[in-house]
Amino acid sequence: MHLTFHSFFSATSGTTIHGAFDPLDLIADICEKYGLWMLLGGGGSVLFSKKHRHLMKGIERADSMTWNPHKMLLTGLQCSAFLLKDTTDLLKHCHCANVTYLFQKDKFYDVSFDTGDKSIQCGHKVDCLKLWLMWKAVGTRGLEERVDKAFFYTRYLVQEMKKKEGFQLVTEPQFMNVCFWFIPPSLRGKQNSDYYQERLSKVAPAIKERMVRQGSMMIGYQPQAGRVNFFPMIVHSPQISEQDVHFLLNEIERLGGDL
Repeated sequence: MHLTFHSFFSATSGTTIHGAFDPLDLIADICEKYGLWMLLGGGGSVLFSKKHRHLMKGIERADSMTWNPHKMLLTGLQCSAFLLKDTTDLLKHCHCANVTYLFQKDKFYDVSFDTGDKSIQCGHKVDCLKLWLMWKAVGTRGLEERVDKAFFYTRYLVQEMKKKEGFQLVTEPQFMNVCFWFIPPSLRGKQNSDYYQERLSKVAPAIKERMVRQGSMMIGYQPQAGRVNFFPMIVHSPQISEQDVHFLLNEIERLGGDL
């Protein structure tokens, strides 16, 4: 039976700022009830980890998903995939140009194997080759270890952060995203003062300027949804170590201690 979808529901696994995961089974129930196309964005790399793939429970019910292996798996930029459950050549129906100088139909082989006119973009690099080469080099187990290591050091960073005075989490992380404020000594215990939020908003930019001028680190900051500037730290490099985590925390303390 072929379903016609007029609207879609966009779900996210691992949101950009907080790394939050939507409840996919619940969303799929709603989409099935109302005939909505379920589009899933992000999070696909988590599936390599037996320990953490539960975060994407229900993914098999999505109609399509986007996946960027160049993020968590660190495939060479750029490497993105758009995966469809649909088997009716939907991408070809939507995007094909049927230009005869590019995609001839009178070839000696089955032209259904030509992928060019099924692509969202015409002139493009072969993104999938980058993923294939990396997968071939390190194997499924190697990619799983890469994902698990990222989770381990994210949890380690949070654990060590909670031992130190002055670090405050914005939310408990689900994924690689550790969002936090650094509260300098001059603002500790002043949360109820009228000037607290205004002064706290200037702390992250000041620390960022100092770390850039000294060349010691590079971490972004931003406000969001009524929250003043905080650091959204993402931990996923396979080269990270416990020493790096401690350097990060100590350096922020050093750079922001007099603010």
